[in-house]
Amino acid sequence: MRHLILICLLLPLLLNSQDAIPVFKSGQEGHKTYRIPAILGLPNGNLLAFAEGRVQNSADFGDINLVMKKSMDQGETWSVLQILVDVDKLQAGNPAPVVDLFDPSYPNGVVYLFYNTGNNHENEIRKGHGIREVWYIKSVNMGETWSDPVNITSQVHRPFHQAYNFKEDWRSYANTPGHGFQFMEGKYKGRIFIAANHSQGEPQNEFRDYHAHGYYTDDHGKTFHLSENIALKGSNEAIGAALSGDRMIMNIRNQSGDIRNRMIAYSSNGGEKWDTVFFNNDLIDPVCQGSILGIGIRKGKMVLASSNPADPLKRDNLMIKISYDEGITWPKSMLVDKSSSGYKGDWSAYSDLVLLNKNTIGILYERNNYSEIVFKRVK
Repeated sequence: MRHLILICLLLPLLLNSQDAIPVFKSGQEGHKTYRIPAILGLPNGNLLAFAEGRVQNSADFGDINLVMKKSMDQGETWSVLQILVDVDKLQAGNPAPVVDLFDPSYPNGVVYLFYNTGNNHENEIRKGHGIREVWYIKSVNMGETWSDPVNITSQVHRPFHQAYNFKEDWRSYANTPGHGFQFMEGKYKGRIFIAANHSQGEPQNEFRDYHAHGYYTDDHGKTFHLSENIALKGSNEAIGAALSGDRMIMNIRNQSGDIRNRMIAYSSNGGEKWDTVFFNNDLIDPVCQGSILGIGIRKGKMVLASSNPADPLKRDNLMIKISYDEGITWPKSMLVDKSSSGYKGDWSAYSDLVLLNKNTIGILYERNNYSEIVFKRVK
């Protein structure tokens, strides 16, 4: 946000959190299951929560809508569900929202929601049977109404597909999932960046056909450009944040699962190329999605918050960790949610973070074996 705060002691003490507030509940409001949360804070203080509304079952492919709820009281209460994208019996998913605060035509801000559609199961698309596409809708009135969808697949995807005349043979494709971000200052001020991933070529063992990447726009959604790929094979779901000195970071899932830590990548040119990528030993991960968020400046560096299930084997033990050195180390942490002893199944899985004020982070996350998506405020 434009008002990122200069902090000296921001979140060294993550001491308490409110009880979880249900936002999306399985079996309610027209959908069997809700998954893949994303959350966005607006300039007017409202919150927008997004998810996939899976109509008939919990499968990753099928009749899946993009849905949204709004909170006008910092997450205490939430509106009724609104369906934003419905592509009949096919899927619309992987919501990646972001606010553009620098479009001169809309001084109050423009909300973008990037998403994917697909016409087959992920493993079939990895085999070359089907295609995933990339779209966005936007709102110029803080989520009250939304534009018609815009297809940007030809700019940000490289499938082996004659219609797009690309030969790089990208197959499966997915946004982050979670929020995108905008560079708020410096050389790349105004750039919107969306992390993503794709598979390339024939399926490989341990998902080594996957690579994380990103795409960005410098002209308020008129044109888009691709970053280079993350070099480590198996890099998958990713999410980014701006750093000091025109740099950025990506926090990445290792789909291969051979190393149960998250990958960290750095770029010094706005996400166009990657200077380095490594496994971070502080960020234990069971092969799951995670979130990252810049929460303020301390001693000239961006303080970062990261969330993911901090367990090497199962989706449980959801943690928020804090870094004061822009993602190298993560010395502060807080347990957000953990199953009771003996629970079988995934307890807490995908999550997304939002900055509420200088002392408070919000987290929207999947809980209780994907039966609900809930919101907590963490101080």
